[in-house]
Amino acid sequence: MLQSVNIFLPVGPVTKNLLWAFTIGVLGLAGVGPAWAGVTEVDSNFDGKIDQWHHAAPDGQIERIEYDLNLDGKVDQIQFFASSKNLERIEFDTDHNGTFEQIQYYSANNQIERIEKDSNNDGQIDWKSFFSPAGILIRGELDDNHDGKTDVWEFYDGRGKLEKIEHDTDHDGAVDRWDRFVDDKMVEAAFDTNRDRKPDQWQYLNASEKLERAEYDTNHDAKADVWEAFDPDGKIIRVEKDRNFDGKPDIIQKP
Repeated sequence: MLQSVNIFLPVGPVTKNLLWAFTIGVLGLAGVGPAWAGVTEVDSNFDGKIDQWHHAAPDGQIERIEYDLNLDGKVDQIQFFASSKNLERIEFDTDHNGTFEQIQYYSANNQIERIEKDSNNDGQIDWKSFFSPAGILIRGELDDNHDGKTDVWEFYDGRGKLEKIEHDTDHDGAVDRWDRFVDDKMVEAAFDTNRDRKPDQWQYLNASEKLERAEYDTNHDAKADVWEAFDPDGKIIRVEKDRNFDGKPDIIQKP
């Protein structure tokens, strides 16, 4: 599961979904009068202390704005602009430790495209989220062991609802677990236990996301040959086995 992240958007919608619980804020640009090359310092709350720095090019176009949002005298957010009207990216120091660990990238029409985050402050990006042109989350990527390689992939539908998650649980570069979701609830999980990049175990969950049925491919021919059924408390109530691998159970066991 991916962690939560704060998204601060100047314009446009962003969805809130199951695994990535985004909090949406809105940032406006403070008016500072006529165009001015160099740096304009602003005391936005009139407390006698500077908390914004507007950096302008020689033609007066704003290139970046630095903010001290928690008023501790240190910059904790920087907005970068491709032009006076086009936000390019925002960098955040969300824990106020002097390191910018979250970056948000925007399209030419100021719509969020991608978020990158260093979740453990080790200097490496380990968490990425990607958005559709409409600003809806469509994919998430996580490096959960912080080795510089993605090992969890989340996929969302056009409404921002989670559809599936793929895992590389042993960190060998290949997906070995596949989770499927309906209406943000897990309904199925498949596992590759012998590293052949094909599932050989399947688990099916009920509406309460509890195990209802399990299937196993013990001879790795891509067909289930052992079936288990569970009661609502998770206890096995029936086991069927296909010993000659003809697709039909020839042993049925009940407790």
